[in-house]
Amino acid sequence: MGYHETYSPNGWKWLGFVSAVWVQAISGNNYTFSNYSDAIKTLMNLTQLELNNLSVAKDIGKAFGLLAGLASDRLPTPVILLIGAIEGLIGYGVQWLVVSQKIQPLPYWQMCIFLCMGGNSTTWMNTAVLVTCIRNFRRNRGPVSGILKGYVGLSTAIFTDICSALFSDNPAKFLIMLTVIPFAVCLTAVFFLRETSQSVSVAAEKEEARHFAIFNVVAVVVAFYLLAYGFIGSTNQVFSLVFVIILLVLLASPLAVPVYSFYKSWRLVRFEPDVERREPLLVQEANATAEAAERNEVINDDPPVAVDEAVVVEKSRPVIGEDHTIFEAMRTWDFWLLFVSFLCGVGTGLAVMNNMAQIGLALGHADVSIFVSLISIWGFFGRIASGSVSEYFLK
Repeated sequence: MGYHETYSPNGWKWLGFVSAVWVQAISGNNYTFSNYSDAIKTLMNLTQLELNNLSVAKDIGKAFGLLAGLASDRLPTPVILLIGAIEGLIGYGVQWLVVSQKIQPLPYWQMCIFLCMGGNSTTWMNTAVLVTCIRNFRRNRGPVSGILKGYVGLSTAIFTDICSALFSDNPAKFLIMLTVIPFAVCLTAVFFLRETSQSVSVAAEKEEARHFAIFNVVAVVVAFYLLAYGFIGSTNQVFSLVFVIILLVLLASPLAVPVYSFYKSWRLVRFEPDVERREPLLVQEANATAEAAERNEVINDDPPVAVDEAVVVEKSRPVIGEDHTIFEAMRTWDFWLLFVSFLCGVGTGLAVMNNMAQIGLALGHADVSIFVSLISIWGFFGRIASGSVSEYFLK
């Protein structure tokens, strides 16, 4: 095997991670309900209680994320991404048709179904991205989860600030963004997000750490950039357009990592002929080793039954850090600790974000997008810090 075959998977692995970052940067649309909830309330003539129930239907969609988890053990990553993309296209597309008044407002129960579909779509995207990337970077699970979940937190601010800059917080334009952009990004990620071989050398592990540091820096820069725009606001159309262009450049900048990996592989290919000339010696050594192993097997003909049984027992009980099926995870205390923590803790934040529009209007603020954006940005800092800190203490 030449150097090209040995190192080229790294470039594809990092390109897959960049596409995963982009998917996460558009998959936090479940937290954007406040940006268009007032328009739905007005068009459908809803009471505050009925509007709250709509937001509950949206959040129930995330509760069906168990389906995406079960599917991840049986379906390839591209299929899971496509399911999320199509479901989001339908769920948010119908909401856009209603808010833009392309169609008459649907019956209340039908709107609940489409909001539930929109909420559930993100679980397929998140599952595909997190499962694949954690399997690709097993030695850096903390940074991977911190970066990816951090971009989910930034997603709300990205959508909110782009809509504010280009469309003056128009709820119909906001919903068409939630409909089209995630679908297009997921279709792109389908071609690049794959499980790849693991890096086992110390040098490769150090290189991964350096690259994750770059991703962290870029994410923090994006967060502060969004934070600055939130306080400055849109002064004129040119300024808003420049803001969006710079933001897109920042989001595309992580591409430098896979480009560098591909360039490094290309340089190594130039030395491949020298390696291939030495390969016959390596093949001879490998053959000699194999023959010696066969002789040992003939001498020690008794099968190691006890060892095989021990291996079977070990495989039936995966430890923390190894892959678990959903049913294996449900037999551990760690799973239920996380389940109860999410059950008690996450709902409070969602309740505040879902009602942020009504809270802002009650306090006399006509535009609540700044509050939605700020919650998103500070949530990002908590997510990305938790991933890095947890990995530090684990190591």
